[in-house]
Amino acid sequence: MKTLIIALVVIINYLVGFYYVIINSIYSILLFSSLIGVIKHLKRIKYSAFKELLFSPEAPPVSILVPAYNESEVILRTVNSVLALRYPLYEVIIINDGSTDGTLEKLINYYHLRKIDYVYRPFIKTAPIRGLYYNPHLPHLVLVDKVKSGKADSLNCGLNISRFPYICTVDADSILESEALLRLMAQVVESVDPVIACGGVVRVLNGLKLKNASTLEIELPRKPIVLFQIVEYLRAFLFGRVGWDMANSILILSGTFSLFHRSAVLAAGGYNVRHVSEDMELVLKLHCWARENKKRYRIKFISDPVCWSEVPETWTMLGRQRRRWHLGLIQNLFDHRKMLFNPKYGHLGLVVMPYYLFFEMLGPIVELLGYIFVPLSFIFGLLSFKFFFLFLILAIFYGIFLSTTSIFLEEITYKRYPKWKHLFKLLIFGALENFGYRQINAFWRCQAWLRFLMGEKRWEYVEKKNNQNNCQLVTKLA
Repeated sequence: MKTLIIALVVIINYLVGFYYVIINSIYSILLFSSLIGVIKHLKRIKYSAFKELLFSPEAPPVSILVPAYNESEVILRTVNSVLALRYPLYEVIIINDGSTDGTLEKLINYYHLRKIDYVYRPFIKTAPIRGLYYNPHLPHLVLVDKVKSGKADSLNCGLNISRFPYICTVDADSILESEALLRLMAQVVESVDPVIACGGVVRVLNGLKLKNASTLEIELPRKPIVLFQIVEYLRAFLFGRVGWDMANSILILSGTFSLFHRSAVLAAGGYNVRHVSEDMELVLKLHCWARENKKRYRIKFISDPVCWSEVPETWTMLGRQRRRWHLGLIQNLFDHRKMLFNPKYGHLGLVVMPYYLFFEMLGPIVELLGYIFVPLSFIFGLLSFKFFFLFLILAIFYGIFLSTTSIFLEEITYKRYPKWKHLFKLLIFGALENFGYRQINAFWRCQAWLRFLMGEKRWEYVEKKNNQNNCQLVTKLA
């Protein structure tokens, strides 16, 4: 029995080593692709006349959907930033999802809205609407009040009400840069293939100061938990998604800031209310719909339009968020398993979906096993020092390399964090996140596995500490 246990432990160690060799090889390819992609994009926008789109009849009108549940502290800040966008023609649809904290009343009073009669056409079935509010002096702003039913159902409600050919989703705790929508749409207009979905970059809002409705004074927050997330977001967007976009393989667009062709979303069936990660589910569904109907299409990620969004500031709330994200990934891969290894879906079915299955969905289990078994095996003499040192290089030091490279990529390209002290601080936390932060993330993602296997697939509500200074500034602007 003892020999069998030792053999099993050794097999687990080598499995972990093999996993890190493969995943780091993939990361290296993505990193190289990201560098090429960012440089090409910077050259493109340098000579692109995207600002001319502001005065061009070619700019398609857009319906901006802002689902809100109990966001009274920040909702005015978000809506004011959206109303300040530089774009020719758009409407803003705020969907109040049964808030109980005065969000509805705050919006009605601030924008002087009044209830109107409206024929609601449920192209996609949703929870009942309680009222629709409007101010004729703000003709491109609409407020919908509905029975609480979740974010996905609220987005379907906004999709039903929207009048324009494109919809843009924005979270109620976020701020869009003034040219964000313009930069996003420029890529849609210039694309040879029809773009049915595209997303921009999400950056961490915590710690920033709002000068006016859409201008931010960039400062880094003091809390380590937020700084770790800033590094994580830089790595995920500038390195991960740019790399996958170069291979036309985007499976995830952040619902915090994404643009969709309305008719394609309706044809695909809209948002799935059963999912806790409705944004990824919609992208997968659009891929399926387009390929099954033999449509020419692109789903793109654009690396310079920025949406600033609040992130959790406590470990409890961050754990809820990460469990939900991973639970959503498991749900999506399980529900769309017909794509796995299916040549009908091209490289998405043969390469991209298997990657997400083996390295994203199952990855945290392998990582957690590695963090436990490899050090213990070395301590008890079951592994050589060479193997243990190789594990440290692959699991820890290569992670530091990826994080710091992503930070340098940000510094030499978009420079949203302009000061040298910003760079120095982010580099420090890019190294530190590999000693504890990544491990606890793997633990949360393993917890998501347990919840999925136990049939618990509910949305864990994440409370965020709102920046009161920003709210006060928005009030002064009124």
